[in-house]
Amino acid sequence: MSDRGYRPPRVLTPLREHLRETFWFAPTLTLVCAVVLWLLASALDEQIVAYLQDQHAYDEIRDLVSIAEDTKTIVVTVSTAMMTFIGVVFSISLVAVQMASGQLTPRVVRIFVRSRISKLTLSVFLATFVFSLLVLTSYESTVDPRKVVTVPFLQSVLTAVLVGLSLLLFIAYVSSTLRLMQVGPVVDRITRDSFHVLRRMPASGPREGVLPAETGQVPYEGRAGVLRDVNVARLVRTARRNGVVLRLIPRLGDFVVPGTPVLAVHGGVAPPPRTLRYTVSVGVERTLHQDLAFGLRQLSDIALRALSSAVNDPTTAVQCLDRIVQFLAAVAKLPLGVVHHRDRKGVVRLVQDVPEWADLVDLGFEEIRRCATDSPQVTRRLLAGIDDLVRLAGPERQGPLVRHRALLVQAVERAVPDAAEREFALLPDRQGIG
Repeated sequence: MSDRGYRPPRVLTPLREHLRETFWFAPTLTLVCAVVLWLLASALDEQIVAYLQDQHAYDEIRDLVSIAEDTKTIVVTVSTAMMTFIGVVFSISLVAVQMASGQLTPRVVRIFVRSRISKLTLSVFLATFVFSLLVLTSYESTVDPRKVVTVPFLQSVLTAVLVGLSLLLFIAYVSSTLRLMQVGPVVDRITRDSFHVLRRMPASGPREGVLPAETGQVPYEGRAGVLRDVNVARLVRTARRNGVVLRLIPRLGDFVVPGTPVLAVHGGVAPPPRTLRYTVSVGVERTLHQDLAFGLRQLSDIALRALSSAVNDPTTAVQCLDRIVQFLAAVAKLPLGVVHHRDRKGVVRLVQDVPEWADLVDLGFEEIRRCATDSPQVTRRLLAGIDDLVRLAGPERQGPLVRHRALLVQAVERAVPDAAEREFALLPDRQGIG
């Protein structure tokens, strides 16, 4: 993988990615901001009234009271209807997400969870509701300009602004949710996330030098689950301070159980356990934060579901093959197998295994090839994709591609007895059947 555009990961990067996988952090933070905004607006309204009273500008205060009373109806309506509006909107959205996960794969739900527009919309909706409730507490029963303490003029203006922002976000949110139900935008999002993982990989390769002798192992302590990611910056810093090289034993996406070794120590004594705390993240599902193969896994799952007899949608499988070929073409000439993370002096401190070229090819083509024999659209696109990759890959990487091509031809010859149909099914076509 290339160092072009690579930036060393920061200590807080995994935390940021984990928060993006949640749906509670952004709305909670926005609610706090809404309360702070109301406190500031309320204080400014009090200062405005106090200043006008000092200037004996009672007519201006009466005008402000009149405006605030006129907008009170709007504030009351917003506070009453906003929660109902939120419930209806997100109930419809959950139905749409459920349909998308049933049609494509359950793993597309993570796209909805990580969607910035979804979180922003919910956050602004909740902030508008809370802010309007707080504004109602600022209205006073007296209208005497000499006795009034505050007039929620600025607060009413901010409420109207939040309502307008909510309407604009509602339009954007509906558009984004409808796109989630379409195959093209979903596979495009998965592919872009996969390329984002690829760009964050440093230069790698198995010929970087021999590691020092293994001097120890660090067992995993915690609940069983899938290895989601590791805190590269913290592991590199710990290895540098202790003068050792750490090697991640399982691959990202592997299922780990307590007691199994997770880190191997080379060239010195194992770091203290407290320095390795929170460096390995284990969860119930894989994520695309650092997992290079997870994008191909999702694309393959969508294609397999499309090729099932219950769905029978070969066009969707062809769209997934388009993206699989695109990703494999991008890594066709890149060094794979091992990633080396260095400290500031360029010394290797963390070694991490990543899938080899053959692993990625098998992940992208194996299961689809087995299910594609009855669909000439898919076999034609698969052959065209393999032929394109054979031309792009070097001679040392053509073996897995040639093997899959030969196996596909053999499977079609066994499954399609008619010579004319067999010839049609084995004709490479980048559109499948254009």
